[in-house]
Amino acid sequence: MTSLISTSFTLIPNLKYRRSNRRPSQTQLCSNVDTESQHLSTLGYFKELPLEIFYMILEYLSVKDISMLSMVSKTISNHLVNYISTPSGSRRFLLQDFHSLQMPDKRQGPSLPHHYKSLGLLFKRCTLLLPTKERLKYIHKILSEVSCFKLGGCSAPLQCLGLPCYGVFLQTLTAGWDELECHRVYNFLCELTSLPRKVQAVVSGKPGSSRKLELRVRLFCRSVLLDHWANRSDSAFWLTRLLKPWPIVNQARLLYIIFGPVSSLDGQVVWPKMTEGAADETSLKGLADAIKLLYDTEAKEWTADDVISLVDELSVVPREWLLENNARLLILSGNSICFTFMASKAVNGRAIELARLVVFLALVCEKDLYCMDWAVQMMQKVCKVFSNAVERNSFLQNVENAFARVIMDMLQSVMSGEGRDEEDSSFLNLFHLVNAQLISIRRILYLTMSCPTA
Repeated sequence: MTSLISTSFTLIPNLKYRRSNRRPSQTQLCSNVDTESQHLSTLGYFKELPLEIFYMILEYLSVKDISMLSMVSKTISNHLVNYISTPSGSRRFLLQDFHSLQMPDKRQGPSLPHHYKSLGLLFKRCTLLLPTKERLKYIHKILSEVSCFKLGGCSAPLQCLGLPCYGVFLQTLTAGWDELECHRVYNFLCELTSLPRKVQAVVSGKPGSSRKLELRVRLFCRSVLLDHWANRSDSAFWLTRLLKPWPIVNQARLLYIIFGPVSSLDGQVVWPKMTEGAADETSLKGLADAIKLLYDTEAKEWTADDVISLVDELSVVPREWLLENNARLLILSGNSICFTFMASKAVNGRAIELARLVVFLALVCEKDLYCMDWAVQMMQKVCKVFSNAVERNSFLQNVENAFARVIMDMLQSVMSGEGRDEEDSSFLNLFHLVNAQLISIRRILYLTMSCPTA
C-alpha cells in the first residue's frame, strides 16, 4: 500500500554536538604541566618571594655560596646579575679597603685577595652564557667604580692591594679559557688602560726619565697579568703578549722594567745596578726566571735563538753590564740557556768575548759557593762546539790570557786604591778570582789526567 505522506524534505542525520567546556587532551595537559613545573623549578620556592626579600636573603650568603646558587638556573643567574648591579650589591662585593695592610682578622672574614678570588668565580658563573665581549663589558661596567684597579688610579700604589686583588680576580675569571678568548681579554685591557701607549713611552724614552710611569707599568704587569698563575704555560702566554709586539731592543728594556732590580725605598727601577757594581742573586732572580719561562716549551712563540738574542740585548740595558753580572744571570738561568748562549758566541766567532765570560763564570762560582766542576764541564762542552783542534786550542789560550788580563786589571785597581769601601771589594774580587783560577786549573788537570789514553 502506497503511503500518502510527502517525502520531499531532506533528512538530517543525528550529530554529536561539541561542548564549549570540553576537557583538554592528554598531550595538552602534559604540556601545560611541564611549562608550569619548568618555570617553578627555575626559581623554586624563591618564586613566591618578592625580589626585595630575595635580595635580603643574599645578604646572609657568602660570595662562594652565591656563586654556587648562580648555577641553579638561568633565571636565578639573571637575578644575581641584577643584584650585583644594585647599590647594595656593589657595596657588598666591591670591597675597597686596599690600603689597610694589617693581617686580616679571622673573625672579620676572609682576606681581600681571597674575597676577590671568590668574586671572580661568581662573575665567571653568572656570565657563563654570554659571549666573551659581552662578559668583559659587563664586568668592566661593575669594576670601573674601583679606582685602585686602574693602571694609574691609585696615589700610593706600593701600599695598595688593589692591583693584586684585580689580578686574582682576573686569573680566576679567565682560568680555563682558550687562547683566543684570552687574546680578547688582553686586547680589552689594553684598550681600557692604554697600556701599549704607556709601554711605548717607557721603552723608547731615556731610562729613568719617567720613573713613576715605569713603576706603574711594572706593578700593573706583575700584579694583574703575571704573578698569579699556577701553570707556567699561562704565565708564558701573558708575558709573550707583553713582549712580542715590540722590537727586541724594546723587549729587553721592558723585561728589565718588569723584572729588574728596584729600590727598597721607593720601589722604582734601579737602572745603574748592573753597570756600576756586582749585583746579588736577588736582583737577578726575576730576570732569570722570566728568561727560563720564555725558553721552556710552554712558550710556543719563542725559539731558542729568540731567547738568546733577548739575553744578549738585555746585557746592554741601559749600558753594557759588568761581566760578573752577566755571568751570574746565565748561571741563574740554568744549564741549557747558559750553554746555548756560550755556544752561540763560539759559532759566531766571538771567542775572545767567550773566554772573558768563562773567567767570570769561574769567579761567580767561587764567590757564590757553586761547584767549580760545573764551570769546568761547561767549558769542556763549549770546546766541542769548535769544529777543529786549532780553534779549540786557540779558545783555551784565550781563556788563559783572559784570566791573566783580568787579574792584572784587578791588581792594578787594588794597588791604586780604587773601589775601596767597607768590604774592600776590589781586594776580595782579586782574591776570589785567583782562587777560582787555581781551582779550575786543578780540575782541568785532574780531568785530563783521568781521561784514558787512546
